[in-house]
Amino acid sequence: MVNLKEKPFYLGDSKIKWVENTIKKMTLDEKIGQLFVNLGATREENYLKDILRKYHIGGARYNPALGNEVLEQNKILQRNSKIPLLIASNTEGGGDGACLDGTSVGMPTKIGATDDLNCAYNLGKVCGVEAEAIGCNWLFAPIVDIHKNWRNPIVSTRCFSNDADKVLQFGKEYLRGVMENSSCICAIKHFPGDGVDERDHHLSNSVNNLSVEEWNNNFGKVYKGMIDAGVQSVMVGHIMLPKYSKMLNPALTDEEIMPASLSSELLKGLLRNSLGFNGLIVSDASHMVGLTSRMKRSEMLPSVIAAGCDMFLFFNDMDEDFGYMKDGYLNGIISEERLHEALQRILGMKAALGLMEPFEVDGSKLIRVGCYDHKQIAHEVAEKSITLVKNKQDVLPINPEKYKRILIVPAKGLTAASLFTVLKREPKKTPAQKVKEMLEQDGFDVEIYESPFERIAKLPPEEKGKEINLYFAAKTSIESFVSKYDLVITLTNVASYGQTAERISWSMSKGGGEIPWYVNDLPVIVISLASPFVLADVPQAKTYINAYSDKDESIRALVNKLTGKTQFMGVDPVDSFCGIWDTKL
Repeated sequence: MVNLKEKPFYLGDSKIKWVENTIKKMTLDEKIGQLFVNLGATREENYLKDILRKYHIGGARYNPALGNEVLEQNKILQRNSKIPLLIASNTEGGGDGACLDGTSVGMPTKIGATDDLNCAYNLGKVCGVEAEAIGCNWLFAPIVDIHKNWRNPIVSTRCFSNDADKVLQFGKEYLRGVMENSSCICAIKHFPGDGVDERDHHLSNSVNNLSVEEWNNNFGKVYKGMIDAGVQSVMVGHIMLPKYSKMLNPALTDEEIMPASLSSELLKGLLRNSLGFNGLIVSDASHMVGLTSRMKRSEMLPSVIAAGCDMFLFFNDMDEDFGYMKDGYLNGIISEERLHEALQRILGMKAALGLMEPFEVDGSKLIRVGCYDHKQIAHEVAEKSITLVKNKQDVLPINPEKYKRILIVPAKGLTAASLFTVLKREPKKTPAQKVKEMLEQDGFDVEIYESPFERIAKLPPEEKGKEINLYFAAKTSIESFVSKYDLVITLTNVASYGQTAERISWSMSKGGGEIPWYVNDLPVIVISLASPFVLADVPQAKTYINAYSDKDESIRALVNKLTGKTQFMGVDPVDSFCGIWDTKL
Protein backbone atom coordinates (compact mmCIF):
# COMPACT_ATOMS: atom_id res chain seq x y z
CA MET A 1 0.00 0.00 0.00
CA VAL A 2 1.16 3.52 -0.82
CA ASN A 3 0.90 6.12 1.92
CA LEU A 4 1.31 9.50 0.28
CA LYS A 5 0.90 11.32 3.59
CA GLU A 6 4.02 9.70 5.05
CA LYS A 7 7.76 9.77 4.34
CA PRO A 8 9.09 10.58 1.78
CA PHE A 9 6.03 12.21 0.12
CA TYR A 10 4.37 14.15 2.97
CA LEU A 11 1.42 15.13 0.75
CA GLY A 12 -1.62 16.98 2.00
CA ASP A 13 -5.16 16.09 1.00
CA SER A 14 -5.27 18.47 -1.98
CA LYS A 15 -2.16 17.00 -3.59
CA ILE A 16 -3.32 13.43 -2.94
CA LYS A 17 -6.60 14.36 -4.62
CA TRP A 18 -4.60 15.68 -7.60
CA VAL A 19 -2.71 12.36 -7.84
CA GLU A 20 -5.88 10.25 -7.82
CA ASN A 21 -7.86 12.52 -10.14
CA THR A 22 -4.98 12.67 -12.60
CA ILE A 23 -4.72 8.88 -12.69
CA LYS A 24 -8.47 8.60 -13.33
CA LYS A 25 -8.28 10.98 -16.28
CA MET A 26 -5.28 9.32 -17.93
CA THR A 27 -5.61 7.11 -20.99
CA LEU A 28 -3.93 3.70 -20.90
CA ASP A 29 -1.12 4.99 -23.14
CA GLU A 30 -0.54 7.90 -20.77
CA LYS A 31 -0.35 5.52 -17.82
CA ILE A 32 2.12 3.23 -19.58
CA GLY A 33 4.24 6.20 -20.63
CA GLN A 34 4.66 7.39 -17.04
CA LEU A 35 6.56 4.18 -16.26
CA PHE A 36 9.42 5.11 -18.62
CA VAL A 37 12.51 7.24 -18.07
CA ASN A 38 13.82 8.18 -21.50
CA LEU A 39 17.51 8.58 -22.28
CA GLY A 40 17.39 11.41 -24.79
CA ALA A 41 18.96 10.81 -28.20
CA THR A 42 19.13 14.53 -29.02
CA ARG A 43 18.20 17.91 -27.56
CA GLU A 44 16.48 18.99 -30.80
CA GLU A 45 13.11 20.59 -29.99
CA ASN A 46 10.98 18.62 -32.44
CA TYR A 47 12.38 15.33 -31.13
CA LEU A 48 11.64 16.29 -27.54
CA LYS A 49 8.08 17.37 -28.34
CA ASP A 50 7.51 14.19 -30.35
CA ILE A 51 8.65 11.99 -27.44
CA LEU A 52 6.23 13.75 -25.12
CA ARG A 53 3.35 13.49 -27.58
CA LYS A 54 3.83 9.86 -28.60
CA TYR A 55 5.10 8.20 -25.42
CA HIS A 56 3.90 10.40 -22.51
CA ILE A 57 7.15 9.69 -20.62
CA GLY A 58 7.31 10.09 -16.87
CA GLY A 59 10.98 10.98 -16.66
CA ALA A 60 14.15 11.69 -18.59
CA ARG A 61 17.89 11.51 -18.39
CA TYR A 62 20.13 12.96 -21.05
CA ASN A 63 23.53 12.66 -22.69
CA PRO A 64 26.39 14.90 -21.53
CA ALA A 65 26.30 18.54 -22.59
CA LEU A 66 27.13 22.02 -21.35
CA GLY A 67 24.89 23.49 -18.69
CA ASN A 68 23.18 26.02 -20.93
CA GLU A 69 22.39 23.27 -23.46
CA VAL A 70 20.83 21.01 -20.84
CA LEU A 71 18.92 23.95 -19.41
CA GLU A 72 17.34 24.71 -22.79
CA GLN A 73 16.44 21.05 -23.24
CA ASN A 74 14.75 20.95 -19.84
CA LYS A 75 12.84 24.14 -20.55
CA ILE A 76 11.38 22.53 -23.68
CA LEU A 77 10.49 19.35 -21.80
CA GLN A 78 8.75 20.98 -18.87
CA ARG A 79 6.77 23.60 -20.77
CA ASN A 80 5.48 21.01 -23.27
CA SER A 81 4.74 18.05 -20.99
CA LYS A 82 1.14 17.54 -19.88
CA ILE A 83 2.51 16.20 -16.61
CA PRO A 84 5.99 17.62 -15.86
CA LEU A 85 8.91 15.21 -15.78
CA LEU A 86 11.32 13.87 -13.26
CA ILE A 87 14.62 14.86 -14.92
CA ALA A 88 17.63 12.97 -13.64
CA SER A 89 21.37 13.56 -13.59
CA ASN A 90 24.16 11.19 -12.60
CA THR A 91 25.76 13.38 -9.95
CA GLU A 92 27.92 10.79 -8.23
CA GLY A 93 31.02 12.95 -7.83
CA GLY A 94 29.93 16.51 -8.47
CA GLY A 95 28.02 18.84 -10.74
CA ASP A 96 29.97 17.50 -13.70
CA GLY A 97 27.54 14.58 -13.55
CA ALA A 98 24.81 17.06 -14.43
CA CYS A 99 26.68 18.99 -17.13
CA LEU A 100 30.13 19.06 -18.65
CA ASP A 101 31.01 22.44 -17.14
CA GLY A 102 29.84 21.43 -13.68
CA THR A 103 32.18 21.19 -10.70
CA SER A 104 34.03 17.90 -10.25
CA VAL A 105 34.33 17.51 -6.47
CA GLY A 106 35.39 13.87 -6.21
CA MET A 107 34.01 10.37 -6.51
CA PRO A 108 32.77 8.75 -3.29
CA THR A 109 36.02 6.91 -2.48
CA LYS A 110 37.88 10.20 -2.67
CA ILE A 111 35.31 11.75 -0.35
CA GLY A 112 35.65 8.82 2.04
CA ALA A 113 39.43 9.32 2.12
CA THR A 114 38.97 12.82 3.56
CA ASP A 115 37.46 11.18 6.63
CA ASP A 116 35.43 14.38 6.91
CA LEU A 117 31.64 14.22 6.89
CA ASN A 118 31.49 17.88 5.90
CA CYS A 119 33.07 16.94 2.56
CA ALA A 120 30.22 14.49 1.93
CA TYR A 121 27.72 17.21 2.82
CA ASN A 122 29.44 19.66 0.46
CA LEU A 123 29.45 17.08 -2.31
CA GLY A 124 25.68 16.76 -1.96
CA LYS A 125 25.34 20.52 -1.83
CA VAL A 126 27.29 21.05 -5.06
CA CYS A 127 25.42 18.25 -6.82
CA GLY A 128 22.00 19.52 -5.79
CA VAL A 129 22.67 23.18 -6.52
CA GLU A 130 24.25 22.63 -9.94
CA ALA A 131 21.71 20.02 -11.07
CA GLU A 132 18.82 22.27 -10.04
CA ALA A 133 20.45 25.22 -11.81
CA ILE A 134 20.05 23.47 -15.18
CA GLY A 135 16.50 22.26 -14.54
CA CYS A 136 17.11 18.79 -13.09
CA ASN A 137 15.17 17.58 -10.07
CA TRP A 138 16.37 13.99 -9.54
CA LEU A 139 19.89 12.86 -8.61
CA PHE A 140 20.96 9.28 -9.28
CA ALA A 141 23.12 9.42 -6.16
CA PRO A 142 24.47 8.91 -3.58
CA ILE A 143 26.08 5.54 -4.20
CA VAL A 144 25.80 3.46 -1.03
CA ASP A 145 27.50 0.30 -2.22
CA ILE A 146 30.20 -1.20 0.01
CA HIS A 147 33.71 -2.31 -1.01
CA LYS A 148 33.83 -6.02 -0.28
CA ASN A 149 35.94 -7.18 -3.22
CA TRP A 150 38.90 -5.20 -4.57
CA ARG A 151 38.53 -6.96 -7.94
CA ASN A 152 35.08 -5.44 -8.53
CA PRO A 153 35.58 -3.17 -11.57
CA ILE A 154 32.52 -0.99 -11.11
CA VAL A 155 32.62 0.30 -7.52
CA SER A 156 36.35 0.89 -6.94
CA THR A 157 36.09 4.68 -6.86
CA ARG A 158 32.30 4.76 -6.56
CA CYS A 159 31.58 4.00 -2.92
CA PHE A 160 32.60 5.75 0.25
CA SER A 161 34.19 2.88 2.15
CA ASN A 162 34.45 -0.82 2.88
CA ASP A 163 32.79 -0.14 6.23
CA ALA A 164 28.99 -0.08 6.38
CA ASP A 165 28.83 2.45 9.20
CA LYS A 166 31.03 4.91 7.31
CA VAL A 167 29.07 4.41 4.07
CA LEU A 168 25.87 5.20 5.96
CA GLN A 169 27.32 8.30 7.66
CA PHE A 170 28.67 9.71 4.40
CA GLY A 171 25.56 8.77 2.44
CA LYS A 172 23.34 10.57 4.93
CA GLU A 173 25.51 13.68 4.76
CA TYR A 174 25.34 13.72 0.96
CA LEU A 175 21.55 13.43 1.22
CA ARG A 176 21.41 16.24 3.78
CA GLY A 177 23.59 18.43 1.58
CA VAL A 178 21.15 17.97 -1.30
CA MET A 179 17.98 18.44 0.74
CA GLU A 180 19.16 21.56 2.58
CA ASN A 181 20.43 23.36 -0.52
CA SER A 182 18.11 22.34 -3.37
CA SER A 183 14.69 20.94 -4.17
CA CYS A 184 16.14 17.84 -5.86
CA ILE A 185 15.38 14.31 -4.72
CA CYS A 186 17.94 11.50 -4.47
CA ALA A 187 18.04 7.89 -5.64
CA ILE A 188 20.40 5.71 -3.60
CA LYS A 189 21.96 2.84 -5.54
CA HIS A 190 22.44 -0.04 -6.32
CA PHE A 191 20.01 -2.12 -4.23
CA PRO A 192 20.58 -4.81 -2.93
CA GLY A 193 24.23 -3.73 -2.96
CA ASP A 194 27.19 -3.90 -5.31
CA GLY A 195 30.81 -4.52 -4.34
CA VAL A 196 30.71 -8.20 -3.39
CA ASP A 197 31.01 -9.89 -6.77
CA GLU A 198 34.01 -9.19 -8.99
CA ARG A 199 31.74 -8.87 -12.02
CA ASP A 200 29.95 -5.81 -13.34
CA HIS A 201 26.19 -6.15 -13.89
CA HIS A 202 26.55 -3.92 -16.97
CA LEU A 203 28.43 -6.80 -18.59
CA SER A 204 27.50 -10.01 -16.77
CA ASN A 205 25.48 -11.58 -14.02
CA SER A 206 26.35 -10.16 -10.61
CA VAL A 207 25.75 -11.80 -7.25
CA ASN A 208 25.77 -10.45 -3.72
CA ASN A 209 26.41 -13.75 -1.97
CA LEU A 210 26.28 -12.55 1.63
CA SER A 211 24.24 -14.53 4.12
CA VAL A 212 21.03 -13.03 5.47
CA GLU A 213 22.79 -12.06 8.70
CA GLU A 214 25.80 -10.59 6.88
CA TRP A 215 23.57 -8.61 4.54
CA ASN A 216 21.49 -7.26 7.42
CA ASN A 217 24.63 -6.08 9.21
CA ASN A 218 26.08 -4.41 6.11
CA PHE A 219 23.89 -3.36 3.20
CA GLY A 220 20.72 -3.74 5.24
CA LYS A 221 22.03 -1.34 7.86
CA VAL A 222 22.90 1.19 5.17
CA TYR A 223 19.57 0.98 3.32
CA LYS A 224 17.52 1.11 6.52
CA GLY A 225 19.52 4.12 7.70
CA MET A 226 19.08 5.98 4.41
CA ILE A 227 15.36 5.22 4.33
CA ASP A 228 14.97 6.48 7.90
CA ALA A 229 16.88 9.63 6.87
CA GLY A 230 14.20 10.33 4.25
CA VAL A 231 15.73 9.30 0.94
CA GLN A 232 13.06 9.62 -1.74
CA SER A 233 13.93 6.90 -4.25
CA VAL A 234 15.97 3.73 -4.65
CA MET A 235 17.65 2.54 -7.83
CA VAL A 236 17.63 -1.23 -8.13
CA GLY A 237 20.66 -3.01 -9.55
CA HIS A 238 20.55 -6.14 -11.66
CA ILE A 239 22.21 -7.99 -8.80
CA MET A 240 21.11 -11.29 -7.31
CA LEU A 241 20.89 -11.85 -3.55
CA PRO A 242 20.31 -15.61 -3.50
CA LYS A 243 20.44 -16.37 0.22
CA TYR A 244 17.91 -13.66 1.03
CA SER A 245 15.69 -14.60 -1.91
CA LYS A 246 15.55 -18.22 -0.71
CA MET A 247 14.93 -17.18 2.88
CA LEU A 248 11.94 -15.12 1.74
CA ASN A 249 10.74 -17.81 -0.67
CA PRO A 250 12.13 -21.27 0.21
CA ALA A 251 10.38 -22.80 -2.80
CA LEU A 252 12.68 -20.97 -5.24
CA THR A 253 15.09 -23.11 -7.23
CA ASP A 254 18.49 -21.75 -8.19
CA GLU A 255 17.26 -21.26 -11.74
CA GLU A 256 14.34 -19.16 -10.51
CA ILE A 257 16.46 -16.69 -8.55
CA MET A 258 16.33 -13.33 -10.28
CA PRO A 259 18.30 -10.08 -10.01
CA ALA A 260 16.66 -7.59 -7.69
CA SER A 261 15.13 -5.69 -10.61
CA LEU A 262 13.05 -8.80 -11.42
CA SER A 263 12.59 -10.14 -7.90
CA SER A 264 9.34 -9.55 -6.04
CA GLU A 265 10.94 -11.23 -3.02
CA LEU A 266 13.60 -8.54 -2.81
CA LEU A 267 11.51 -5.54 -3.87
CA LYS A 268 8.23 -6.25 -2.12
CA GLY A 269 9.41 -8.58 0.63
CA LEU A 270 12.72 -6.99 1.60
CA LEU A 271 12.76 -3.37 0.42
CA ARG A 272 9.07 -2.54 0.93
CA ASN A 273 8.05 -4.75 3.84
CA SER A 274 11.20 -5.45 5.89
CA LEU A 275 12.98 -2.13 5.34
CA GLY A 276 9.78 -0.09 5.20
CA PHE A 277 10.54 1.89 2.05
CA ASN A 278 7.49 3.84 0.91
CA GLY A 279 9.13 5.90 -1.84
CA LEU A 280 9.81 5.53 -5.56
CA ILE A 281 11.70 2.52 -6.96
CA VAL A 282 13.45 2.85 -10.32
CA SER A 283 15.30 0.12 -12.17
CA ASP A 284 18.89 0.49 -13.28
CA ALA A 285 19.50 0.75 -17.03
CA SER A 286 17.68 -1.88 -19.06
CA HIS A 287 20.58 -2.53 -21.46
CA MET A 288 22.72 -4.10 -18.73
CA VAL A 289 23.45 -7.79 -19.22
CA GLY A 290 22.61 -8.63 -15.61
CA LEU A 291 19.01 -7.92 -16.68
CA THR A 292 18.85 -8.63 -20.41
CA SER A 293 20.27 -12.15 -20.09
CA ARG A 294 17.43 -13.36 -17.88
CA MET A 295 14.47 -13.41 -20.26
CA LYS A 296 13.15 -12.07 -23.55
CA ARG A 297 12.87 -8.29 -23.59
CA SER A 298 9.16 -8.55 -24.39
CA GLU A 299 8.67 -10.38 -21.06
CA MET A 300 11.35 -8.52 -19.13
CA LEU A 301 9.90 -5.01 -19.41
CA PRO A 302 6.53 -5.69 -17.78
CA SER A 303 8.13 -8.17 -15.36
CA VAL A 304 10.34 -5.40 -13.93
CA ILE A 305 7.22 -3.36 -13.08
CA ALA A 306 5.32 -6.43 -11.86
CA ALA A 307 8.19 -7.30 -9.52
CA GLY A 308 7.93 -3.91 -7.80
CA CYS A 309 9.85 -1.26 -9.74
CA ASP A 310 7.77 1.87 -10.34
CA MET A 311 9.83 3.27 -13.23
CA PHE A 312 11.85 1.67 -16.01
CA LEU A 313 15.23 2.96 -17.16
CA PHE A 314 15.52 3.25 -20.37
CA PHE A 315 13.91 2.59 -23.77
CA ASN A 316 15.72 0.49 -26.36
CA ASP A 317 13.54 0.84 -29.47
CA MET A 318 10.82 3.20 -28.29
CA ASP A 319 7.89 1.82 -30.28
CA GLU A 320 8.85 -1.74 -29.47
CA ASP A 321 9.42 -1.20 -25.75
CA PHE A 322 6.25 0.84 -25.33
CA GLY A 323 4.36 -2.00 -27.00
CA TYR A 324 6.01 -4.62 -24.79
CA MET A 325 5.05 -2.73 -21.64
CA LYS A 326 1.48 -2.12 -22.79
CA ASP A 327 1.05 -5.75 -23.85
CA GLY A 328 2.35 -6.83 -20.45
CA TYR A 329 -0.50 -4.92 -18.82
CA LEU A 330 -3.11 -6.21 -21.27
CA ASN A 331 -1.85 -9.79 -20.82
CA GLY A 332 -1.98 -9.54 -17.03
CA ILE A 333 1.76 -9.55 -16.23
CA ILE A 334 1.24 -6.09 -14.73
CA SER A 335 -1.93 -6.14 -12.66
CA GLU A 336 -4.29 -3.18 -12.43
CA GLU A 337 -3.36 -2.84 -8.76
CA ARG A 338 0.39 -2.84 -9.48
CA LEU A 339 0.04 -0.24 -12.26
CA HIS A 340 -2.07 2.00 -10.05
CA GLU A 341 0.42 1.71 -7.19
CA ALA A 342 3.34 2.63 -9.47
CA LEU A 343 1.44 5.65 -10.80
CA GLN A 344 0.59 6.76 -7.26
CA ARG A 345 4.27 6.84 -6.38
CA ILE A 346 5.37 8.50 -9.64
CA LEU A 347 2.73 11.22 -9.46
CA GLY A 348 3.08 11.44 -5.69
CA MET A 349 6.76 12.26 -6.08
CA LYS A 350 5.94 14.83 -8.74
CA ALA A 351 3.34 16.39 -6.48
CA ALA A 352 5.88 16.53 -3.66
CA LEU A 353 8.16 18.48 -6.03
CA GLY A 354 5.33 20.73 -7.23
CA LEU A 355 5.37 19.19 -10.72
CA MET A 356 1.64 19.23 -11.36
CA GLU A 357 1.30 21.39 -14.46
CA PRO A 358 3.58 22.61 -17.26
CA PHE A 359 5.96 25.37 -16.19
CA GLU A 360 8.93 27.43 -17.31
CA VAL A 361 12.23 26.28 -15.84
CA ASP A 362 14.03 29.08 -14.00
CA GLY A 363 17.43 29.64 -15.62
CA SER A 364 18.61 32.39 -13.30
CA LYS A 365 20.71 30.00 -11.20
CA LEU A 366 22.90 28.84 -14.09
CA ILE A 367 25.63 31.08 -12.72
CA ARG A 368 26.08 28.62 -9.84
CA VAL A 369 27.41 25.93 -12.20
CA GLY A 370 31.18 25.70 -11.78
CA CYS A 371 31.24 28.74 -9.51
CA TYR A 372 34.23 29.81 -7.40
CA ASP A 373 32.77 28.56 -4.10
CA HIS A 374 32.22 25.11 -5.55
CA LYS A 375 35.74 24.99 -6.96
CA GLN A 376 37.03 25.81 -3.49
CA ILE A 377 35.14 22.80 -2.16
CA ALA A 378 36.83 20.65 -4.80
CA HIS A 379 40.21 22.06 -3.77
CA GLU A 380 39.56 21.27 -0.10
CA VAL A 381 38.57 17.69 -0.94
CA ALA A 382 41.76 17.24 -2.98
CA GLU A 383 43.90 18.50 -0.11
CA LYS A 384 42.22 16.27 2.46
CA SER A 385 41.87 13.08 0.43
CA ILE A 386 45.30 12.18 -0.99
CA THR A 387 46.49 9.17 0.97
CA LEU A 388 49.99 7.93 1.70
CA VAL A 389 49.08 4.25 1.87
CA LYS A 390 52.55 2.69 2.06
CA ASN A 391 55.74 4.41 3.22
CA LYS A 392 58.59 1.95 3.72
CA GLN A 393 61.52 3.93 2.35
CA ASP A 394 63.03 7.25 3.35
CA VAL A 395 62.15 9.18 0.21
CA LEU A 396 59.46 11.72 1.15
CA PRO A 397 59.41 14.64 0.86
CA ILE A 398 61.42 14.88 -2.33
CA ASN A 399 63.71 17.81 -3.17
CA PRO A 400 65.98 18.71 -6.11
CA GLU A 401 69.14 18.42 -4.00
CA LYS A 402 68.58 14.70 -3.47
CA TYR A 403 66.37 13.67 -6.39
CA LYS A 404 67.19 16.09 -9.19
CA ARG A 405 66.62 13.67 -12.11
CA ILE A 406 63.13 12.17 -12.13
CA LEU A 407 61.64 9.69 -14.58
CA ILE A 408 57.84 9.59 -14.76
CA VAL A 409 56.52 6.27 -16.05
CA PRO A 410 52.84 6.44 -17.07
CA ALA A 411 51.11 3.09 -16.52
CA LYS A 412 47.78 2.45 -18.19
CA GLY A 413 44.92 0.10 -17.52
CA LEU A 414 43.24 -2.47 -19.70
CA THR A 415 41.40 -0.62 -22.43
CA ALA A 416 38.59 -1.46 -24.82
CA ALA A 417 36.23 0.63 -26.89
CA SER A 418 33.13 1.41 -24.85
CA LEU A 419 30.64 4.18 -24.28
CA PHE A 420 32.77 5.52 -21.45
CA THR A 421 36.04 5.61 -23.41
CA VAL A 422 34.32 7.24 -26.38
CA LEU A 423 32.70 9.94 -24.23
CA LYS A 424 35.84 10.66 -22.22
CA ARG A 425 37.29 14.01 -23.16
CA GLU A 426 40.97 13.88 -24.02
CA PRO A 427 42.87 16.37 -21.86
CA LYS A 428 45.04 19.03 -23.48
CA LYS A 429 47.85 17.70 -21.31
CA THR A 430 48.21 14.22 -19.88
CA PRO A 431 48.53 13.78 -16.11
CA ALA A 432 52.20 12.88 -16.60
CA GLN A 433 52.79 16.14 -18.49
CA LYS A 434 51.07 18.12 -15.74
CA VAL A 435 53.14 16.47 -13.00
CA LYS A 436 56.29 17.04 -15.06
CA GLU A 437 55.61 20.76 -15.46
CA MET A 438 54.83 21.25 -11.78
CA LEU A 439 57.95 19.40 -10.65
CA GLU A 440 60.10 21.35 -13.10
CA GLN A 441 58.76 24.57 -11.60
CA ASP A 442 60.16 23.30 -8.30
CA GLY A 443 63.61 22.77 -9.80
CA PHE A 444 63.56 19.10 -10.84
CA ASP A 445 64.71 17.73 -14.19
CA VAL A 446 61.91 15.46 -15.37
CA GLU A 447 61.61 13.00 -18.24
CA ILE A 448 58.47 11.09 -19.28
CA TYR A 449 59.17 7.48 -20.16
CA GLU A 450 58.22 6.11 -23.56
CA SER A 451 58.35 2.33 -23.97
CA PRO A 452 60.13 0.82 -26.97
CA PHE A 453 56.78 -0.48 -28.20
CA GLU A 454 55.26 3.00 -28.13
CA ARG A 455 58.27 4.40 -30.01
CA ILE A 456 58.21 1.68 -32.66
CA ALA A 457 54.44 2.04 -33.14
CA LYS A 458 54.97 5.62 -34.31
CA LEU A 459 57.42 4.64 -37.06
CA PRO A 460 56.51 4.23 -40.76
CA PRO A 461 55.73 0.60 -41.70
CA GLU A 462 58.99 0.17 -43.63
CA GLU A 463 61.06 1.02 -40.54
CA LYS A 464 59.15 -1.02 -37.95
CA GLY A 465 60.64 -4.41 -38.91
CA LYS A 466 64.21 -3.19 -38.57
CA GLU A 467 63.54 -1.53 -35.24
CA ILE A 468 61.81 -4.62 -33.85
CA ASN A 469 64.84 -6.74 -34.78
CA LEU A 470 67.14 -4.26 -33.10
CA TYR A 471 64.89 -4.27 -30.05
CA PHE A 472 65.07 -8.04 -29.61
CA ALA A 473 68.80 -8.09 -30.22
CA ALA A 474 69.58 -5.29 -27.79
CA LYS A 475 70.94 -5.93 -24.32
CA THR A 476 70.50 -3.01 -21.96
CA SER A 477 72.66 -2.98 -18.87
CA ILE A 478 71.10 -2.27 -15.52
CA GLU A 479 73.75 0.35 -14.83
CA SER A 480 73.01 2.28 -18.03
CA PHE A 481 69.36 2.55 -17.04
CA VAL A 482 69.56 3.38 -13.35
CA SER A 483 72.52 5.75 -13.65
CA LYS A 484 70.39 8.30 -15.53
CA TYR A 485 67.85 8.90 -12.76
CA ASP A 486 67.65 9.67 -9.06
CA LEU A 487 63.97 8.77 -8.65
CA VAL A 488 61.18 7.08 -10.61
CA ILE A 489 57.50 7.96 -10.29
CA THR A 490 55.20 5.26 -11.64
CA LEU A 491 52.04 7.21 -12.39
CA THR A 492 49.02 4.99 -12.92
CA ASN A 493 45.62 6.08 -14.16
CA VAL A 494 43.69 2.83 -14.13
CA ALA A 495 39.94 3.19 -14.39
CA SER A 496 37.88 0.61 -16.25
CA TYR A 497 34.26 1.59 -15.77
CA GLY A 498 32.53 -0.41 -18.49
CA GLN A 499 35.12 -3.19 -18.69
CA THR A 500 35.58 -6.55 -17.04
CA ALA A 501 38.71 -5.85 -15.01
CA GLU A 502 40.55 -2.96 -13.43
CA ARG A 503 44.24 -3.80 -13.66
CA ILE A 504 47.48 -2.31 -14.97
CA SER A 505 48.36 -3.44 -18.49
CA TRP A 506 52.15 -3.67 -18.71
CA SER A 507 53.76 -3.72 -22.16
CA MET A 508 56.40 -6.28 -21.06
CA SER A 509 59.04 -4.33 -22.95
CA LYS A 510 62.35 -6.17 -22.57
CA GLY A 511 64.87 -4.14 -20.64
CA GLY A 512 62.53 -1.19 -20.52
CA GLY A 513 61.48 0.87 -17.57
CA GLU A 514 57.74 0.46 -17.51
CA ILE A 515 57.45 -2.25 -14.87
CA PRO A 516 59.32 -1.07 -11.75
CA TRP A 517 61.63 -4.10 -11.55
CA TYR A 518 64.36 -1.74 -10.37
CA VAL A 519 62.96 -0.93 -6.91
CA ASN A 520 66.18 -2.16 -5.28
CA ASP A 521 68.34 -0.03 -7.59
CA LEU A 522 66.34 3.20 -7.61
CA PRO A 523 63.80 4.76 -5.23
CA VAL A 524 60.34 4.36 -6.74
CA ILE A 525 57.09 6.11 -5.83
CA VAL A 526 53.94 4.48 -7.23
CA ILE A 527 50.94 6.80 -7.48
CA SER A 528 47.39 5.94 -8.51
CA LEU A 529 45.19 8.67 -9.95
CA ALA A 530 42.11 6.46 -10.14
CA SER A 531 41.61 2.91 -8.85
CA PRO A 532 42.74 2.63 -5.22
CA PHE A 533 43.73 -1.01 -5.75
CA VAL A 534 46.79 -0.68 -7.99
CA LEU A 535 49.11 -1.97 -5.27
CA ALA A 536 48.02 -5.51 -6.13
CA ASP A 537 49.92 -5.16 -9.43
CA VAL A 538 52.99 -3.47 -7.95
CA PRO A 539 53.43 -5.10 -4.53
CA GLN A 540 57.18 -4.40 -4.75
CA ALA A 541 56.48 -0.67 -4.34
CA LYS A 542 57.88 0.71 -1.11
CA THR A 543 56.04 4.03 -1.41
CA TYR A 544 52.45 4.03 -2.65
CA ILE A 545 49.99 6.93 -2.85
CA ASN A 546 46.30 7.08 -3.77
CA ALA A 547 45.21 10.41 -5.25
CA TYR A 548 41.77 9.17 -6.50
CA SER A 549 41.58 11.70 -9.35
CA ASP A 550 43.48 13.09 -12.35
CA LYS A 551 41.79 16.49 -12.12
CA ASP A 552 44.01 19.57 -11.93
CA GLU A 553 43.30 20.35 -8.28
CA SER A 554 44.25 16.80 -7.26
CA ILE A 555 47.48 16.82 -9.26
CA ARG A 556 48.49 20.16 -7.76
CA ALA A 557 47.73 18.89 -4.26
CA LEU A 558 49.66 15.70 -5.02
CA VAL A 559 52.82 17.56 -6.11
CA ASN A 560 52.59 19.82 -3.07
CA LYS A 561 52.55 16.77 -0.82
CA LEU A 562 55.36 15.04 -2.70
CA THR A 563 57.58 18.08 -2.22
CA GLY A 564 56.60 18.67 1.42
CA LYS A 565 54.71 21.92 0.91
CA THR A 566 51.66 20.30 2.52
CA GLN A 567 51.16 17.12 4.52
CA PHE A 568 49.35 13.94 3.55
CA MET A 569 45.95 13.97 5.24
CA GLY A 570 43.97 11.17 3.60
CA VAL A 571 42.80 8.11 5.49
CA ASP A 572 42.50 4.87 3.50
CA PRO A 573 38.71 4.33 3.19
CA VAL A 574 39.14 0.84 1.75
CA ASP A 575 41.75 -1.90 1.97
CA SER A 576 44.25 -0.57 -0.55
CA PHE A 577 46.48 -3.55 0.26
CA CYS A 578 43.74 -5.70 -1.32
CA GLY A 579 43.93 -8.31 1.43
CA ILE A 580 47.14 -9.63 -0.14
CA TRP A 581 49.94 -10.22 2.34
CA ASP A 582 52.89 -9.34 0.09
CA THR A 583 51.54 -5.87 -0.76
CA LYS A 584 52.51 -4.85 2.79
CA LEU A 585 56.13 -6.05 2.56
